Amino acid sequence: MLGNALIGLREGLEAALVVSILIAFLVRTDRRSELPKVWLGVGIAVVVSAGVTLALALAQQQLTFEAQEAFGGALSIVAVGFVTWMVFWMRRAARTISAELRGRLEGALAMGPVAVVVMAALAVGREGLETALFFFTAARAAGETTQPLIAFLAGIAVAIVLAHLVYRGAISLNLGRFFTVTGVLLILVAAGILAYGVHDLQEAGILPGLTTLAFDVSAAVPPDSWYGTLLKGIFNFSPQTTVAEAVVWVAYVAVVLPLFLRPQRTRAAAPTT
Repeated sequence: MLGNALIGLREGLEAALVVSILIAFLVRTDRRSELPKVWLGVGIAVVVSAGVTLALALAQQQLTFEAQEAFGGALSIVAVGFVTWMVFWMRRAARTISAELRGRLEGALAMGPVAVVVMAALAVGREGLETALFFFTAARAAGETTQPLIAFLAGIAVAIVLAHLVYRGAISLNLGRFFTVTGVLLILVAAGILAYGVHDLQEAGILPGLTTLAFDVSAAVPPDSWYGTLLKGIFNFSPQTTVAEAVVWVAYVAVVLPLFLRPQRTRAAAPTT
């Protein structure tokens, strides 16, 4: 549940900041008449993202048990790939995203109203599609229906409030630190989703080792206990973890987390003549 709230907060803030940058640019350049086109593009992106989530849920319901597990396992792996790319991309592009978006919007304004709508839809839609896929897999891993959605929407609501306060200058948010902290947490969440995806593929009979456990701590961490539920909701921790699940979890974290936390190289200034 808390993992879904983190997804909503992180992805929602990214999307809200994108919208804030576009709106601020139009307001500061005295082109408020273009705002409805930006909002139309944002609305299209939201509808498409929600449609993708609904389509995934409906498609899964039409499958047999083995096909559902194979479908869910494959989507989990794809979602982890998307979120891994996203956290690294935001880490690298955080300093330049504002200028990049302003440049794209300036070009779209020169091309016409349709280009403005499309540009806004694509700018927000990328975040929306990533969110839809990752939320679907995280909610499926949680094994619930209502609570993950509530947590996800709560995260988005907090993100919208934060973005509005930043836009109004009411608060100063260190975005670099925020995206670093949430990036670390998302990597841990993604590791749990990846392990769950492997378990799904084992349930489907695609991967072996379903009954080969790395550990069983269900006596010490009952799944229905508050701390078992907390670990499940945040990191998708399973008290009964197979060897394959444990291996992919450790391998993913051991590779991705150090790469994410390593200092970024600064470009050397061009020599002057």
